[in-house]
Amino acid sequence: MTNIHELTTSAQSIAQQLGITKFDIYGSSVDETNVQVDQGKPKQVKASNRSSVIVRVWNPEQSMGVTTTTDTDRTGLELALKMAYEASFFGVKENVPDFSPEAKVAIDSSITEHTAEKSPQAPVSHLIEQLVAAERDLLAAHPAIKGVPYNGLAQRDFDRFYLNSEGALRTEARSYSSVYLYSKTEQDGKKPRSAGAYRISRTLEQLDIQGCLKETAEKTISHLDYGPVKTGKYRVVFSPEAFLSLLGAFSGVLFNAQSILDKQSLSTPESLGTPIASPLLSVFDDALHPANVSATAFDGEGTPTRRVPLIAEGVLQGFMHSAGTAKRLDTQPTGHANIGAKVSIGSHFYHVLPGQPAAQSYALESSDGVILIDDLQALHAGVRALQGSFSLPFDGWLMENGKLRSIESATVAGDFLELLNSIIFVEDKPELTPGGVCPRVWVDNLSITGE
Repeated sequence: MTNIHELTTSAQSIAQQLGITKFDIYGSSVDETNVQVDQGKPKQVKASNRSSVIVRVWNPEQSMGVTTTTDTDRTGLELALKMAYEASFFGVKENVPDFSPEAKVAIDSSITEHTAEKSPQAPVSHLIEQLVAAERDLLAAHPAIKGVPYNGLAQRDFDRFYLNSEGALRTEARSYSSVYLYSKTEQDGKKPRSAGAYRISRTLEQLDIQGCLKETAEKTISHLDYGPVKTGKYRVVFSPEAFLSLLGAFSGVLFNAQSILDKQSLSTPESLGTPIASPLLSVFDDALHPANVSATAFDGEGTPTRRVPLIAEGVLQGFMHSAGTAKRLDTQPTGHANIGAKVSIGSHFYHVLPGQPAAQSYALESSDGVILIDDLQALHAGVRALQGSFSLPFDGWLMENGKLRSIESATVAGDFLELLNSIIFVEDKPELTPGGVCPRVWVDNLSITGE
């Protein structure tokens, strides 16, 4: 990774020579090793080191230019600053991005320690051995499992930094490892069935490969005895991953302040403080959640990240902001900015939890006629975010007297805001998923279309 202090000194010196008084630089680097196997042999081994630096420069008229480079030596940095300065004269004249007012705010040392954990990378041969063993055990879990067509074991190191001409300087580094297994069955006279699982951890040694293997096998085997489901209205239970994937699909039109300003949103500034969901639901975006192995202490503008309340007991409590949207809406940035040619806003890590106590609790083990949705598919095609609607195929089960029976093929459809208001129970046992921490969520009267 680039020596940040040397880069800062060089940038200040070059900017002074070029007559540039205002600039900032954001950079990141990813060192990644990823292996895949097929029938006990390496299928693909990838190692890469990707880095990029984004330079923004403001001219005396306070319009801004942006350029991107991977060359951070003095020559490359001088060229990037010069090009960004030239581009600034063609930049926008209204709502020009500016430094975050929190770019120099001190970050708690316990947070920076939490986001500065790097571990040594294991040899590729060790990754292959681990994944071959997992594939072998998964194939042996049931005679119907004939292949693991999608799998991967990866380890990644991340480095990030932000600096600006007013003296802001932030750096962080972290590591994490992940494993993904997705098995497929073959049986005479039956359709192929499949299922997968994912695990992530800060180190390879802590990675729960066996847990991933067990979950994949159990899900795959549970789908072997499948049948159709009648079209109709059902009580539906969303798995943590399914609920977060649906929440993420609509977050841009509910919580993104830039979308609100662009009038491409289901929310308005006046929506704050109004009920948008059942009082049983609370949602936070918490980049620094202890379970978030890819936690980050600051965003692309240098703003410290934090725990941001989005929905509290069904009431809309906050939006995700960059420095620019916060200024226009007279509030504070929340640490959700990504800088580039334009500043965009994105979520970090959701934390979903129960709001008010439910009048009645429910349990899958004693339910009948309830559908458990494990995985939603085709979100890119089946979500109409600005209309608030969705129609998505899914993998799941129908509960029959407390027992799971796999659903052959079906689609769930509805209006997302109606879904939020139809929540009847949020379980209290959270599960860690790639997108956040969430328990199972029960919803009444959702439309299910079977084959």
